Amino acid sequence: MSGSLTVVVQTGAVDAVLAPLYWFLSYWSDVMFWLARGTGLELLEYQFMHRAILVGLCIGVMAPLIGTFLVHRQLALIGDALAHTAFAGVAVGLFVNAVFDLGVSPYLTAVVVAMIAALLIELISEVTDAYNDVSMAIVLSTGFALGTVLISVNAGGLAVGVNQYLFGNLATVSAENAVLLLVLFGVIVATVALTRNQLLYVTFDETAAAVSGIRVSWYNRVMVMLTALVVVGAMQIMGVILVAAMLVVPVAGAAQVSRSFTESLLVSVVLAELSVLLGIGFAYYGEATAGGVIVLVAVAVYVLTVAVGKVQSRGSDGAADVGSIDPAADESSAD
Repeated sequence: MSGSLTVVVQTGAVDAVLAPLYWFLSYWSDVMFWLARGTGLELLEYQFMHRAILVGLCIGVMAPLIGTFLVHRQLALIGDALAHTAFAGVAVGLFVNAVFDLGVSPYLTAVVVAMIAALLIELISEVTDAYNDVSMAIVLSTGFALGTVLISVNAGGLAVGVNQYLFGNLATVSAENAVLLLVLFGVIVATVALTRNQLLYVTFDETAAAVSGIRVSWYNRVMVMLTALVVVGAMQIMGVILVAAMLVVPVAGAAQVSRSFTESLLVSVVLAELSVLLGIGFAYYGEATAGGVIVLVAVAVYVLTVAVGKVQSRGSDGAADVGSIDPAADESSAD
């Protein structure tokens, strides 16, 4: 009896915490309906598109926010590794639901598995002295292998459509998944805001950061775990196969026209938001897969920034690229 009471109390507490987020979703839909009446845009007339647009806007902030650190640390492919292990997390959730009928969200199990995988990447690098790309390849292969095995196993007639997880789907962004994304968004933004100086120091000079007393290994773990959260959040629209692109492409584009880390971060967010909004619009009206269209738009924006950077270089010392961002141009430094 006491155990049941504890579960009820805990569930009630969780519902109380999440209630404002569901209210926000409702308010967001009201705003979208108002915009639909004012603009006549058909895609704004459906609630599933309201959730998809909101998730896309959050991804447009989260992905470049973390991707800027990753690209300048030459860890661009870690997003791909964690995306494949997140797929294993989805497979675990689907398998458990099919066998035990627990009703667990596959995206929740994806968060757990992706974070474990992120820590394993760091652990393998530290224990074996292997390069980061080696540990990422090991975790990627293991995660995707586990996912494919669980999906292929016939457990009591288990049959699962995995296309939405591989390629993303605008129509499958439920209210529960949108709320989960909002929680991840809050955690990621708050963590980066609190640890920004330390992460910046570790990104550009690990040795100096360690000498100054910064716990480099701790902040490395923080970064890979934040990456895991971004990957799972973006997977709803981008899918496993394409999610890594949003961590890299907008950042690479921003680096062509930016000279400081902060400027690069802000520009990459703008480029990511532009890619997401245009991509969702083109995908809806063209009846195409949203993730693929968003990536293609992001690549087109990248090509445009390269052209702009070349034009700028004719009248200056040269446009900035990924290797020429100057952290000293930022006003703040690590404590």
